Amino acid sequence: MASVTASDWSRLGGTARASQSDSSGSHPESGVVYNPFVSHAFLSSLEESGSVTAETGWLPRHIVLRAPDGSLEGAMPAYIKSHSMGEYVFDHAWADAFERAGGRYYPKLQCSAPFTPATGPRLMVRPGPGDDSRRRALAAGGRSLCNQLGLSSVHATFVPEAEIASFESEGYLHRTDQQFHFQNAGYESYEDFLATLASRKRKQLRKERNAALENGITIEWLTGADLTESIWDIFYDFYIDTGGRKWGRPYLTRPFFSLIGERMAEDVLLVMARREGRFVAGAINFIGGECLYGRHWGCVEDHPFLHFEVCYHQAIDFAIAKGLARVEAGAQGEHKLARGYLPATTHSAHYIDHPGLRRAVADYLERERRDVAHIGQVLSEHGPFRKGNRTDGTDA
Repeated sequence: MASVTASDWSRLGGTARASQSDSSGSHPESGVVYNPFVSHAFLSSLEESGSVTAETGWLPRHIVLRAPDGSLEGAMPAYIKSHSMGEYVFDHAWADAFERAGGRYYPKLQCSAPFTPATGPRLMVRPGPGDDSRRRALAAGGRSLCNQLGLSSVHATFVPEAEIASFESEGYLHRTDQQFHFQNAGYESYEDFLATLASRKRKQLRKERNAALENGITIEWLTGADLTESIWDIFYDFYIDTGGRKWGRPYLTRPFFSLIGERMAEDVLLVMARREGRFVAGAINFIGGECLYGRHWGCVEDHPFLHFEVCYHQAIDFAIAKGLARVEAGAQGEHKLARGYLPATTHSAHYIDHPGLRRAVADYLERERRDVAHIGQVLSEHGPFRKGNRTDGTDA
């Protein structure tokens, strides 16, 4: 990322807020809503902090598209991977099958925001005529880099559905999966949201929220200047505790949090739980142009329902207060359904170089897409909303 200036990068669609402009005064927006995970601040902080390196299995190899005069016309964040960890779109079975058949699956090329299961632009281009051709050129660039370096495959994950056609035109396969998102239907308060739920579900959530705070716990929202180094020290302890228990290897280093605190503090929200004068739990969220993205959670004390309060209910409170359109609370989690988060389809694109592996994966993905659509429909029918109050406009 150091080879591209933050000013040049911010001219690409989705990489900067509409209120920001570069030194030439041009407007960075292109109709693509700002996503903090493809900002220069976020991606460069990952690199400079040592969170993404060859040693961690994430070697940066970003693809850029330049005009004849050298100006930046497009970019795709990309990493050479020696494993499939930290991606949230799982291809371990593909790797195992290919290697048992005598192939070599790693290294591969991963096009994504590392450790971040959040949909955002992958084919970022400078606004103007020829947007589609620039997006296709970037997708083709991923395939060309794969062939030049002898990689097995290219994986663009958590891709906006609108970008899938550009990838497919360059020979990528389409994959779908499922998350659970809260959709803000113009609520003025959390009580307005509760009013749309079935009576039994409404009572359950009120009881759950009250129980989470029973032990003298209070909740604080920290953002901007609130994010001091001492606060980051506290939250990093939470992060390490959870990461160590779940994965065995937390990727984000302590300097990463200091860097995002310096560079994008207004895009960061910490929801922190305090008891008896000290913080005992917290979650980090990132604030996009229209979405609150929930990421990491941790605690040093266990309290019933506190995880749900900090990660899901408070996120809804914040989104409603700030007029954000939705909350994306990370990967997986059918338990989110009862808390107002409905199934949402996510998309990824995969270029497989070996013809035999490509045929097998294509056949699998065709069946998987049907299953994902069916499961999403079934889960939606069991949401907590009263009949006629589904936030997607359909009857439950």
